[in-house]
Amino acid sequence: MPVTKTAKRALRSSKRKEVVNKRVSGELGASIRIAKKSKREEDIKKAISFADRAAKTHIVHKNKAARIKSALSKLLLKKAAKTTKIVKKTKKASKKN
Repeated sequence: MPVTKTAKRALRSSKRKEVVNKRVSGELGASIRIAKKSKREEDIKKAISFADRAAKTHIVHKNKAARIKSALSKLLLKKAAKTTKIVKKTKKASKKN
């Protein structure tokens, strides 16, 4: 237990910050899980935004946030690649006819 007056004050402050940090960290984890499961663009962008906010307030390290954003961006690229394949196939089919 803290002994001095300033240590007691620091403990109160630390407890308040802990609550906020746990909430932000939990929202980040939940948004990442949702984004990976649904693979919708809006969910992925929301998770990337949460990663940026968590890194800005030093809840997660900036490199961890970068890794999270990179993994989520790969999901967007895979989705974009699938749609371009579909478009290319339909163009080829229309040229043959």
